[in-house]
Amino acid sequence: MEDAQQAHVAFFLTGRRPADQLDAVDGLNLRPALFARYRTLTELRYDFPLVLADGGSGEPFAESLSGLVDAALSGLSGSETERARKHVLRLEQEIRKLVAGGAGGTLTTLWDKAADALGRGTDKALEDSLKRARKGIKLDGELTDCDEAMPARLIRHGWSSVQQHKAAAFGKNIAKLNLKLAEILRSDFESSAAGRSAKNLRESVGSAHDDTFDFAAMSRMLSTSLPKNAFPESRRRRISQLLDVLGSQRFFPLPDASGNGKGAKAYEFFFDSCAAALVALRERMPRVVELARAIAIAELEIDGQYNEARHDALFEQFGANGMDPQDLAPFPDYLICMNTAKLQAAEHAQLMEILSSGLPIKVLLQTDDILKESAIGEGNLTSGMRSRQIANMAMGLNEVYVLQSSASNLARFRDRILRGLAYRGPALFSVFSGASGKASGLSAYLTSAAAMESRAFPAFAYDPSAGPNWASRFYLDANPQVDLDWPVQAFDYEDEDHQSVSQDLAFTLVDFLACDRRYSKHLARVPRAKWNGSMIAVDESLTGEKRGLPEKVPCLLMVDADNSLQKVIVDDRLIREARRCREMWHSLQELGGVHNSHAETLLAREKKAWEERMHQEVESHPQASAVAAPAPAPAAAAPAASAAAVPPATAAPASAKAPAPAPVEAEPEKSPDDAYIETPRCSTCNECTQLNDKMFAYNENKQAYIANVEAGTYAQLVEAAESCQVSIIHPGKPRNPKEPGLEALLKRAELFQ
Repeated sequence: MEDAQQAHVAFFLTGRRPADQLDAVDGLNLRPALFARYRTLTELRYDFPLVLADGGSGEPFAESLSGLVDAALSGLSGSETERARKHVLRLEQEIRKLVAGGAGGTLTTLWDKAADALGRGTDKALEDSLKRARKGIKLDGELTDCDEAMPARLIRHGWSSVQQHKAAAFGKNIAKLNLKLAEILRSDFESSAAGRSAKNLRESVGSAHDDTFDFAAMSRMLSTSLPKNAFPESRRRRISQLLDVLGSQRFFPLPDASGNGKGAKAYEFFFDSCAAALVALRERMPRVVELARAIAIAELEIDGQYNEARHDALFEQFGANGMDPQDLAPFPDYLICMNTAKLQAAEHAQLMEILSSGLPIKVLLQTDDILKESAIGEGNLTSGMRSRQIANMAMGLNEVYVLQSSASNLARFRDRILRGLAYRGPALFSVFSGASGKASGLSAYLTSAAAMESRAFPAFAYDPSAGPNWASRFYLDANPQVDLDWPVQAFDYEDEDHQSVSQDLAFTLVDFLACDRRYSKHLARVPRAKWNGSMIAVDESLTGEKRGLPEKVPCLLMVDADNSLQKVIVDDRLIREARRCREMWHSLQELGGVHNSHAETLLAREKKAWEERMHQEVESHPQASAVAAPAPAPAAAAPAASAAAVPPATAAPASAKAPAPAPVEAEPEKSPDDAYIETPRCSTCNECTQLNDKMFAYNENKQAYIANVEAGTYAQLVEAAESCQVSIIHPGKPRNPKEPGLEALLKRAELFQ
């Protein structure tokens, strides 16, 4: 074995670097070769910065700047379109530079600032282009870059959007109850002796009619017709108490007649620790029970259905066994934003208590560094194991909405974030911010994207409300090339002979670890003169377990500050960690129905059984042996859904025979013009039935359907779709072409068709 190869193998096995054969990578400012094109992010178009929309019906709660610009450009027309496109893209780049440099503010503010920097006041063509494009941008809001603070800002902004919808519905319901209850008391008073007194009659009619009416005579006449069944004092007292409870609640601010808040200050529902949230939750639970009881009794009173003999005892025990999710649905959700760096044992226990409570508490668990080495020292690397373990434990509870993602992917997970925030039970958002990349000179966006690309922090979502099994609940497709161990990208470069070279490179966990300076001791640069055939790509070295002395040593392609290509070999500790990461990725693939071992075993068994049947038929009918039998269908020909339909927890045992597939009756295709509800997915939130109980109704399973589309307006259909917590209402097209505001309503309805 040559000296160079011996040095390479020695480093791989021991991590010790011979100075005359290998170079240290400290100070070389190396990065994976696939990062060569991402030196300056502000010159590229990608998902950040984000615009946190001010809010409005039909608007997303967040949108990427590039997405807004693309939408505005698509609306331009005319001969100057190309000129306008170039001007607007220059403006977008300038805004991105401002935000990356720390500038804050709304899109409108930074748009004007960037336009002035580009010389809007002196360039009429530029001014015209920007003016035309600005008309195509329909929303405004604060801009945020992909930095350490962004995950909490984004999640809290989305949470606030959901709570605003809740507050509007809650306020409308409380106002209705207050009005109806007050009318009952008013009617009782006007039927009483005090209500029919001369003084009250005069105040009701007005003193201007003193000469016309004899109020005393009128009072005597009306008093003779007082109802014999007097209004029960117990009911009068009960309704008065209901009004007091409804008027003094602190869960949502209720405006008074002048539009100002009244009563005590509303509760705070945003916390930075589980301990503080649990204290507040326990202190407020009696008030929750009291208010929910008051709402239920008020509805019975208004309908004239309250029966003291039957309902007094029932409501005396209201909430004794905990609150039903349906009763808790109208109340605000709690939001906790915390960091794994502060997650001590006690806080971890409280987090699991919250997630297993079934209560509508949303938790952002942010991780800034997933590359800390194990405290054991010579043991395995931690690679963010705590955050991944918590996400896995939360999924194991079955009733927790779980979303895991790098910060770079949150813009594309916007809809799934909103689903989690609107979910009735607890939700966990586990996010890697990428903030640790600053130590290596990488942006948070690039670091977090690399973590997701390398499978170090995969993105997935688990939605318990999406269906009855893992195939419908678990989503893994946000990850690049989800069917592969490692994503593969084309890499083009010019060799030392100035020839163009193109090759495919896999981005593995080792590439991600190589971005971090703390792992430089596990890397060694090979001088160009020492390059030889003993070096092999990392992904190739991971294809099998090797015993004894390796013939080839795993190697990375990296680039220096001048984008010159370098080869770097890695030691066995990083390879071991990559294998662990790959096995964890395989587990996620199984949950997502990719290379599912249960499905593959079932397909192999069915293929073998088919071959045995064919063999028996040939033996029993020798004359047919001359006829070529059709080849069995390969396993890959099976429908992709078959893998996802057999989750590990429910797969049939190896000895079981697969049942014959039953014919599935196809559901009639819905016309896009017709309004309809995906009834089987209804979570019984009462939002639509409270809006219009003639248009919307419940079936025998307490799930909503459209009972009579003619019983309401198109505006109510759109409002119901927007307030639906699981987004299953589809408004279709308006039936009345003369209904006011149809243009705006149709635009709002587009999101739900």
